Amino acid sequence: MGGTDLRSRIAELVSEATAGEVAAADVLAGGSMVALGVDSLGLLRLVDALELEYGVEVELAGAGRPLDTLDDLVELVSAAGQAATGSGGDGRAVS
Repeated sequence: MGGTDLRSRIAELVSEATAGEVAAADVLAGGSMVALGVDSLGLLRLVDALELEYGVEVELAGAGRPLDTLDDLVELVSAAGQAATGSGGDGRAVS
């Protein structure tokens, strides 16, 4: 899945996780999840959706990268996909 497709799909997941209260177009326009109106329940639903669809483990508490914007979420899913396939950003195997 290309970067644009991934961004669009994750934006759709955000919208679905908020029962449509946050539009995918608004997520794509940018801003923090909180500023867009994603509440704690929506965030938990989003985490579940990301884990189910992409097989990534999302930690909301503790140290680690922030997951407050669409870019943060895309980076998390992309990094997990690269780690799972054993390739770097250019598609070559990582040794």
